[in-house]
Amino acid sequence: MTDTATTVDVDVEAAVHDICQHAKLASRVLATATRAVKDEALHAMADSLIAQAPRIVEANAVDVAREREGGMSEGLLDRLTLTEDRVAAIAGALRFVAGLPDPVGEVRRGSTLPNGLRLLQKSVPMGVVGMIYEARPNVTVDAAALCLKSGNAAVLRGGSAAASSNEVIVAVLQDALESVGLPREAVQSIDAYGRPGATALMQARGLVDVLIPRGGRGLIQAVVRESTVPTIETGEGNCHVYIDASAPTERAVAIAVNSKAHRVGVCNAAETLLVHRDAAQRVMPALLEALAAEQVVLHGDDETASLAPETVSIVSATEEDWATEYLSLDLAVKVVGNLDEAIDHIQRYTTGHTEAIVTEDINAAERFVSSLDTAAIMVNASTRFTDGGEFGLGAEIGISTQKLHARGPMGLGELTTTRWIAYGDGHIRP
Repeated sequence: MTDTATTVDVDVEAAVHDICQHAKLASRVLATATRAVKDEALHAMADSLIAQAPRIVEANAVDVAREREGGMSEGLLDRLTLTEDRVAAIAGALRFVAGLPDPVGEVRRGSTLPNGLRLLQKSVPMGVVGMIYEARPNVTVDAAALCLKSGNAAVLRGGSAAASSNEVIVAVLQDALESVGLPREAVQSIDAYGRPGATALMQARGLVDVLIPRGGRGLIQAVVRESTVPTIETGEGNCHVYIDASAPTERAVAIAVNSKAHRVGVCNAAETLLVHRDAAQRVMPALLEALAAEQVVLHGDDETASLAPETVSIVSATEEDWATEYLSLDLAVKVVGNLDEAIDHIQRYTTGHTEAIVTEDINAAERFVSSLDTAAIMVNASTRFTDGGEFGLGAEIGISTQKLHARGPMGLGELTTTRWIAYGDGHIRP
């Protein structure tokens, strides 16, 4: 299936909006579903994924082979690839979500006014959540699970790279929903309608309550520009690790290597390493050797090159390197004069995702935290922890870099809104 594949003579907008209308009807069922029913559905979905893992992996192999032939980078291929172990892990995440508290009906605030009117502000589902994302079949499951538990229907556009995988996964999830008496339309895909379908989803205001794009900068910005549906902007991750003057060498090496090389094709992987000049002579040789041992291509400034061991090659860094989200085994490296220079560099190039500091100086850590405007900050920890599962959210539907409603990993709570309920006793306003 190509990205623009559509059935001849099909009115794409009408077809996608019909799917959204069915999702709207399904969302009304989910909004009143009990936690027990939703959790039963999540366990049924997990069971079905395990049972159908060979079928899912077989479909995924078609996607991976096609995209490898088409030149997709190894980092992105890793994000696309499913194995039976990865399917099992995804199923495990579904069971974890089932064990989380139901956010629907949570009382956010409550009070009794002087006139006796009782007020409650409660969490309620958004309704229909649209997702547009790239080459991430696991997101199909995460989105379905989080939307279901929070009482929302999901309309998914997963892109051509994972088309075969997502087709099978959505069918498996729909069968599981139906097996416990919930509507299949609670999880639907519009992949068959290609890019025109994505555009139709973006224009489905009134049918879709919120749209969440997840992918590269081009995709996210296209959705933000073109959508008439309210959008939660998730962001690219030009994440930095800063090694402060007091950072212990062993800890600095461990955090930098894990942040960069643990999994390169994800938004919380580090893309720039900054090292305080007072630590550089001591830390830099070991840092560069460890990163080179992980096959990381190092794009460094002149001072970095001068500190590199003879066995480590340094590519001369350009202005573009500081602003690049590589999503590959590449890392920009720079020596900075002090904490202020590190903060200034990050403020200039950050995408507002995750920044990390390695330090023994509590004052430096506090200045770093208070000075940077970003969704997540790690103090003596890898950037790779900015993740819904690692934060105890079970899964995430995306990592928001905006400031309205949701910021950082978005779990169940971020997929609800609130409603005010006033209880009176014949009250009328004087």
